[in-house]
Amino acid sequence: MAPSLRHLWCGVYLLGALFGGSPAGAAPAAAPLDTVLPGSAEPGLDAPLASDALLFASPTTRDHIGRVVVPVMVNGQGPFRFIVDTGANHSTISPRLARQLGLKAAEEASIVLDGITGTAQVSFVTIDRLQAGDLTIGSTDLPVVWAPVMAGADGILGAAGLTEKSLLIDFQRNQVAISRGVKPEVRANSTRIHGLHSVPGLITVASRVGGVPVLAVIDTGAERTLGNLALRDALRARRMHGVLAQMTSVYGATKEVEVGEILRAPPIVIDALRINDVAIVFGEFHIFNVWRMQDRPAMIIGMDVLGTVASLSIDFKNQDVYVSSLPGRSDMLSVMRGMTGDSAVRK
Repeated sequence: MAPSLRHLWCGVYLLGALFGGSPAGAAPAAAPLDTVLPGSAEPGLDAPLASDALLFASPTTRDHIGRVVVPVMVNGQGPFRFIVDTGANHSTISPRLARQLGLKAAEEASIVLDGITGTAQVSFVTIDRLQAGDLTIGSTDLPVVWAPVMAGADGILGAAGLTEKSLLIDFQRNQVAISRGVKPEVRANSTRIHGLHSVPGLITVASRVGGVPVLAVIDTGAERTLGNLALRDALRARRMHGVLAQMTSVYGATKEVEVGEILRAPPIVIDALRINDVAIVFGEFHIFNVWRMQDRPAMIIGMDVLGTVASLSIDFKNQDVYVSSLPGRSDMLSVMRGMTGDSAVRK
């Protein structure tokens, strides 16, 4: 049976060392990072999981980029560790887990994967059931994908199936939960940001960077905040250059490697939130073309920012984002008081 979803996108990626070096453990640019099929060698297959293997809501610190992981049952087995990627419109499975579950990749069809840096065709396996918290998905096809950014995870949990659900990420209590709605206590103690319905399957919010209107994607699968060239040029037009640009390599879920230009951004304002001192990686990233955002200033807000809050809740049904900031910490993210409007008050 051919998969019902022929095209999917995946927002996970990592950065290389500054000035074009390769990140530790990454395959060379010519290696097909995301087309490893069951039966093929998966880099790092027998390597132990990272030291934060017991963490689900791993916060971002000065020397560590956090991540969000959720326990997932597949075909009644598990739980397995899947990265929660709100920048992906479909879930994936690693070659290792596919082999462990005895799943055979389909031979008659492939799925087109659009990643941060490029496109690839990947094989898929069919599972009977996937369950994570209150989320249950019946028979579905999962693309078989591996990339260094997964760092031992068993798969990626994308936004498919979450349209009627809510995601709670509590970095202080190391909790990640998928439920039917946002709890009243979370609503009462968080700042609500209402999202836009600009791209189906994405959580996007209106923002301003140094006064420039920007469409921002909330992406828990992204390591760092990315900007398109339209945003870079708009900031330069306003003479907001920041420090001299540094160059880096961006590795995604496909074999293509994109050059990125790192610039310190002026304050980012999203309704009542003010985010300071963010280094945005600018480039001609493929994913902005997929989302049709290449011609207007746009950015992906990654875990370098999202992982610094106390808690983050996403109401996919109502397109609302709830952010709770850490008490006494205003070096990066702060709530501006005295603003008017629904999305600028605590609810």
